[in-house]
Amino acid sequence: MIDLSHRLRGHPVRPPASGIARRRSFWERLHLDPWLLGMLLLLMLAGLVVLYSASGQYLQVPIAQGVRFGVALTVMLVLAQFSPATFQRWAFPAYLAGLLMLVAVELIGDMGMGAQRWLVIPGLIRFQPSELMKLAMPMMVASYLCRRELPPRVRDLAVCALLIGMPVVLIAKQPDLGTSLLVATAGVFVVLLAGLTWRFIAGLSLLATAALPLLWMNLHNYQRQRVLTFLDPNSDPLGSGWNIIQSTTAIGSGGLMGKGWLQGTQSQLEFLPERHTDFIVAVLGEEFGLVGMLAFLVLYLMIVIRGIVLAGGAKNTFGRLLAGSIILTFFIYVFVNVGMVSGILPVVGVPLPLVSFGGTSSVTLMAGFGILMAIHTHRRLLPR
Repeated sequence: MIDLSHRLRGHPVRPPASGIARRRSFWERLHLDPWLLGMLLLLMLAGLVVLYSASGQYLQVPIAQGVRFGVALTVMLVLAQFSPATFQRWAFPAYLAGLLMLVAVELIGDMGMGAQRWLVIPGLIRFQPSELMKLAMPMMVASYLCRRELPPRVRDLAVCALLIGMPVVLIAKQPDLGTSLLVATAGVFVVLLAGLTWRFIAGLSLLATAALPLLWMNLHNYQRQRVLTFLDPNSDPLGSGWNIIQSTTAIGSGGLMGKGWLQGTQSQLEFLPERHTDFIVAVLGEEFGLVGMLAFLVLYLMIVIRGIVLAGGAKNTFGRLLAGSIILTFFIYVFVNVGMVSGILPVVGVPLPLVSFGGTSSVTLMAGFGILMAIHTHRRLLPR
């Protein structure tokens, strides 16, 4: 029974405690979302199967990728344990460290394939600091905007443009147009999610369109050639148009059901360049056909939908802005890679997430998902 004497003495009545506390589930104790994690593991496993074929059946490549996936999953698990408040405190130090590393790349960076994009710690690691900015920069922009009145005013937008522009310019100078566009996209998504009006968005779009001639003049010659090749691949079929012609040929030859795993001709006979990295979609389309490609796209779509659901459940502004940017940038990864390999977008060197061979990009992607899960699983500890 409830003791009414508390009410008579002016104290609020509280129901008696049941004495039974709800035990947290295994996944709640690990701060992981089982649905999102399961889909990511399925994508990784399917990616290793495709990668084995794309590498010319060289077993060492998927083994190396599997080790990198193990590191990426560990990073995801570690980051999922931290609260969103911790990421907000880390935002400025991470952003500043990323900028300093990008400056170091400009001064002492390691060259590779005609570009200066890597920092090398002798005997330990070789990595791309630009990949780290895919998380550090949207964290910084989200941290700045969550302390301001929303929707952001012109002064706040100018500060955000500066925060986005500095790393983007440094990355574009390496040159790395694909990564610079992804970093810029991550920051722009944070600003858009902060509540810009459609009129303001339309004005910015017109301004960006007017700036295209200036962008064209500042592109490197090979970057201009990629755009021209996109418009007419057959203008140089044995040169700059070779990649896109071979990739579309491989995808088209797969038909509905594909030629079968390890049975592709364009890939196995090495007509298809970069088949285990940027153009791995062409291997997928040739060997597994339209059905296989749709299966992968559906899996990607399910990951994006689940990510949006988790982002929508965030309980504060910083969490919503950062989580939304992470999952929408992941979508852009997929869209740009599939678009450039199928010939509807220019080739910009963006890998297919968790399928293309690569170390730093896989770790960065899984780190983003770790932050997304942290924002979701810590939501009960945060005020609205």
